[in-house]
Amino acid sequence: NIYGIDFGTCNFKVFSKSSGKVVSEKNTIAIINKTQIYAYGDDAYAMYEKAPESINVTFPVSTGVIADYNFLQTMIFDYIEKKLKGRVKNAEFLVAVPTDITDVEKRAFFELFYKSKFRPKNVMLCEKPLADAVGLGIDVNQPTGVMENGCARILKVKTLNIQKTNIVEKGIATLLLESQYLHAINKYWWDVKFDLILYSTPPITFNKVIQTLKKRWNAKTYLMLKDIFPQNAVDLGMFSKKSFLYRMFKSKEEKLYELSDFIGCMSPANCEYVLKHNPAIDAAKVEICPNSVKLQERLKGDRKESELLKELNIPASKRIFIYGGNLGKPQGIDFLLKVIEENKKRDDSYFVIVGSGTEYMRVKLWFDTHLPQNACLLAALPKAKYDELVSLCDVGLIFLDKRFTIPNFPSRLLSYLECRMPVLMATDVNTDIGRIAEESGFGLWTENGNIDTFMEMIDFMVEDDKRMKEMGERGYRFLCENYTVDKSYKAIMKHF
Repeated sequence: NIYGIDFGTCNFKVFSKSSGKVVSEKNTIAIINKTQIYAYGDDAYAMYEKAPESINVTFPVSTGVIADYNFLQTMIFDYIEKKLKGRVKNAEFLVAVPTDITDVEKRAFFELFYKSKFRPKNVMLCEKPLADAVGLGIDVNQPTGVMENGCARILKVKTLNIQKTNIVEKGIATLLLESQYLHAINKYWWDVKFDLILYSTPPITFNKVIQTLKKRWNAKTYLMLKDIFPQNAVDLGMFSKKSFLYRMFKSKEEKLYELSDFIGCMSPANCEYVLKHNPAIDAAKVEICPNSVKLQERLKGDRKESELLKELNIPASKRIFIYGGNLGKPQGIDFLLKVIEENKKRDDSYFVIVGSGTEYMRVKLWFDTHLPQNACLLAALPKAKYDELVSLCDVGLIFLDKRFTIPNFPSRLLSYLECRMPVLMATDVNTDIGRIAEESGFGLWTENGNIDTFMEMIDFMVEDDKRMKEMGERGYRFLCENYTVDKSYKAIMKHF
């Protein structure tokens, strides 16, 4: 007997290979008198906030991490033995787990089965993205190769880790990208003619790839400039302008601009910065081409009836502020934590922090130490669940380190605007998205570090529900007029 199990925050799924059956029910258990299971799955969830005091409805798995060990074992046993008519003893289990849980949390999943009456033959853990890829029919054993996706052909290239890792591994991996992609293109796409080459930063180490294909096929090139490196690394103190690394990456940056027929920048301040600090660039080839989204109707969820808010223990009665995205050095995490600390004095607002990154464990340690009552920290959520959560919140938050001399454009702004939310921003003085938000009437800005002004901005959002909603509507209109895929497509294709 082989069983596949997915411990989702919302739903608990079990698949039996022998029968081909799947059981999917709510990840919920009702406990009576603190010792016995009264109900589980959909039956238990139906009792949420309706059960008498003697019955406690709880969630044995929260954000992919085991919260209630013993009851979860009983729940698994009943699902397999009673609902799937299977046998757990001497069975094999393949368990999907989040990518960002710790080794200790992974060991808990092994012990869940081995330290039980299951007596399993084997237990294997599989990261959820890998399990999803297998479910979609992607050959995950092929490190590099071509895959079909509708009308697109995608060249999948195996690389080292370039995200959410230490600076040494990230640096080596970034430098190797160029040769890895050239090798893969020459092997699999040597006969494919390219008319237009689109590429973005980061990284800035694709010069040989771009140069080779441009020369081979006389292709046009368009750079979507999402980040200005290496200056951003200098701003954050990762290395100095006198270092070898800076000189090497600066040379690559200049070559990248030279190879690009056109450069699409994120904002007016980005355009000004690029031209000011790179006088060799022809101003005619620099334009605005910001991050964009394909608009979908995303209605505000019903907070009172929200299953997700209940499962995450987020109070529906308070004004909910959400920060979603990377938790790294560029975000100026110290000020984010200072805001949460200051907000402990309030009882009308609640902060939701969702994300992962190099500073996540520092943020988690702060939460574990300070135990804020009106804030929660969640590890990165699947996109669908994150989008649902954003639609249930009131105000979006953006933080950037005050040391930046380059203008930035945080991509998380788009999901806020798409959900018709006003935005509070604490950034450096060079980033112009705060000025744009205030001039367009969908947000408020202060410099990162100005705690008094930021708390006044929170007051402003809490005081007037109608005003907050009007700002959200203005943000959505601004999104429709400036940040749609159609706008970006036209900005690029008008040249070709």
